[in-house]
Amino acid sequence: MTDIAFTFSRLHHVQLAIPPGGEDQCRAFWGDILGMDEIEKPPVLAARGGCWFRGGGVEIHLGVEDDFAPARKAHPGILVRNLRQLATSLEAGGVQVTWDGEFPNHDRFYAADPFGSRLEFLEPQN
Repeated sequence: MTDIAFTFSRLHHVQLAIPPGGEDQCRAFWGDILGMDEIEKPPVLAARGGCWFRGGGVEIHLGVEDDFAPARKAHPGILVRNLRQLATSLEAGGVQVTWDGEFPNHDRFYAADPFGSRLEFLEPQN
């Protein structure tokens, strides 16, 4: 192993792909259902479409892909406080929640964004 002179500090953001014209569905999902704040994209990037959201120390960038296909396996794993309340909010917004008890020492579930891409939400067990 070589000497490494750097360290990772944290993730800045996760980027997920969306189809062209999907911004309003993103706003309804990430903003209205999940309660994240939309943040302004820099003008040079805003011209490409998409939108960005931030909430609770998590930043999600949603970028337009012309040949979009949902990510059904690859996904972000987002830590949550009060996971059951999040599940209730998603279900009230018409989003299916699938619980999975196989991750050690965590409660977790999967859901999909409006375009079918997989999202994982988890909370450490006390």
